[in-house]
Amino acid sequence: MQSGPKGTEQDLVGQCSLCGLVAELFDLPGKTDQYCLACSADVATAILLTAEIDAATLAGRSTEAMVCEFVEISRRMLDRSQSAA
Repeated sequence: MQSGPKGTEQDLVGQCSLCGLVAELFDLPGKTDQYCLACSADVATAILLTAEIDAATLAGRSTEAMVCEFVEISRRMLDRSQSAA
C-alpha cells in the first residue's frame, strides 16, 4: 500500500520500530519512528498519560489509576519489544 502526493509515494508497510512486526506503519506527531497499529496506539496513550499524570500531580490530584494504566501499557510494550528480539 502506498500514499502521498503523486511522485512522493511512500510504502506504508514496513517493520515496526517497537515490536518488529512487518505491517502497515503509522507516524505519530513528534516521533521519528514508525509503529504498527497496536504499538502506535500504546505509544500515543503512554504520551497522553504522561502529560495527564504530570498535570494531576501539579494540581495535587490523585494519579493512582493513571499510573496503573501507564504501568500496564508499558508492560505490554516491553513484552512486544522483547518478543521481537
